[in-house]
Amino acid sequence: MNKRIYILLTAAAMLAAASCKKYLEVESPSTVSQEAVFSSVSNTNAAVVGVYAMLIGDNGYGSRIATLFPQSADDFKTSGDYNANDRRGISTYGASPGNTDLPRPFNQLFEGIERANVCIRYIPLSPLYTGGTPAEQATMKKLYGEALALRAQFYYEAIRNWGDLPAHFVPAADLPDLYLPKTDRDTIYDRLLDDLALAAQLVPWRTESPDQNIRLSKGAIKGLRARIALARGGYSLRSDPHVMARREDYKKYYQVAYDECKEIMEHPEQHDLNPVYENLFKTLHGGTRLDDAHELMFEVGAFGGNASTDSKLGYYNGLRHNDGSRFGRGGGGINALPTYFYEFDSIGDCRRDVTIGSFEIDANSKKILNTAANMTDGKFRRSWTSISGTSQNLAINWPILRFADVLLMFAEADNELNNGPSPAAADALMRVRKRAYAGHEDRVPPAPADKAGFFQAIVQERLLEFGGEGIRKYDLIRWNLLAVKLEETRQKLRRFMNGEGRYAQLPLYVYAKPADYNIIPSVTEVATLDTYGGPVSQTLFEPGAGDSKSPDNAYTTRAWRASVNEDYLSSDRKGYVYYFEENKKELLPIPTDALNTNFRLTQNWGY
Repeated sequence: MNKRIYILLTAAAMLAAASCKKYLEVESPSTVSQEAVFSSVSNTNAAVVGVYAMLIGDNGYGSRIATLFPQSADDFKTSGDYNANDRRGISTYGASPGNTDLPRPFNQLFEGIERANVCIRYIPLSPLYTGGTPAEQATMKKLYGEALALRAQFYYEAIRNWGDLPAHFVPAADLPDLYLPKTDRDTIYDRLLDDLALAAQLVPWRTESPDQNIRLSKGAIKGLRARIALARGGYSLRSDPHVMARREDYKKYYQVAYDECKEIMEHPEQHDLNPVYENLFKTLHGGTRLDDAHELMFEVGAFGGNASTDSKLGYYNGLRHNDGSRFGRGGGGINALPTYFYEFDSIGDCRRDVTIGSFEIDANSKKILNTAANMTDGKFRRSWTSISGTSQNLAINWPILRFADVLLMFAEADNELNNGPSPAAADALMRVRKRAYAGHEDRVPPAPADKAGFFQAIVQERLLEFGGEGIRKYDLIRWNLLAVKLEETRQKLRRFMNGEGRYAQLPLYVYAKPADYNIIPSVTEVATLDTYGGPVSQTLFEPGAGDSKSPDNAYTTRAWRASVNEDYLSSDRKGYVYYFEENKKELLPIPTDALNTNFRLTQNWGY
């Protein structure tokens, strides 16, 4: 993030109004009055930047919300042994209400809502909003729209993790009673969708705005509205009765998503697919921006080297780097499921080697193959940054929304509304696939023509396209496929362990030795791993020697199928999603801290 944003954030710390240390535990506002703050364009901008500030940091998309809450689905899980009171409890669906990784993100989301509420309350009252110069009015309206959209993003994140919550749409100082009960999420969603419709009228397109990517644009707001509309029209764990259900009017919201995505797609000068998939994620790493197509529609900026304004992306999650490497320590907190590696076309799909860290960086800064159970997420890499040494904050941004998501949301909505895909829906799906198979177009799977087949293609394509981006679990929930896919993945893992079905020819062990790490395109980086008996395109797909002892002392044994055992599958300590219960664990528990602060707030079903 640039110096200008840093200065504004510093100002926002002084100028933004009441915040919440705990859930709606309100501090006294600054000695600067609200009227004074919002009578100046620069001060208003600083206050809105203070809302943006609640997106990032250890308790936002800089760590916990991005890396912990989305685990687990049929792609990734958190590393380590089960503990109900930390990150591993979340990943196994066994988190307790006292889990230490829950309350601070919960509070930060509501602090973001509160800061947005102050801006939303006072910006339209500013004399500059309707009485300033044309430039001042346009800027104030843009800032008002941004505040509306940010509040929607905070609420969406809170709802998809905790379900029904109190509805706070005015500053805490204006509430006659701070102790509000839960409001049905559909009521909140409907308000957010209305807010976003207004925000899209107030915020300009990317090319008309001085703030791109890290600040919201019209296209990003429309994309967020489409995403929230699909959540509103999808399944969720209801409070009464306690089952996964969607409302009868769900197609109304699919129409909203369709319309918003269609309009974005009609403006390719604003956002389009980046022709090189890997460049999207390199762009997030603070160096040269490699996204001239502006596929990254909205990303959360990270800077400053601290827990509040920076991120631990690439340090906690991402490609594993040994402490002794020239890059410093990084990655390894999130593990890819071994079966996820085999969901990708092994020859044509470039996304596999970007998304999955099949290798790690050793103490000599060389690359060496991981075990199958020890692969990581790969889109965040310390070695893609310029930061070395012991720092845990690597200034890596988090992607909130990409144009590829707009294409696939459009295709999904079109298929549902038309009882099958139109040519436009099929084209949207194929655009994403063709980018993934660049150079291997002859292997691109065709788009199914029937509704059920096309929906299954969307389900699979989103698995492959968005791995490690915090999307998959929530997709499965809104489709009511979470329980189905978790059980399906358990069975796949068992077949992988036993070498059955599609996994029958896979090796028990692979033998590897370190090779030069050149920080080149990931497909080439993986292809030049050194494994005994041939390239990984051969050794990871053939039975091999089947012996735990390497046939060559220069090579180290790496467990492949042998890395998945009964403990990995079904123990209460390590078992994959061991504590999941359908119609109970689709939501997280409300943190005990929040329950103690608001006596009308009730615990979620199943906890």
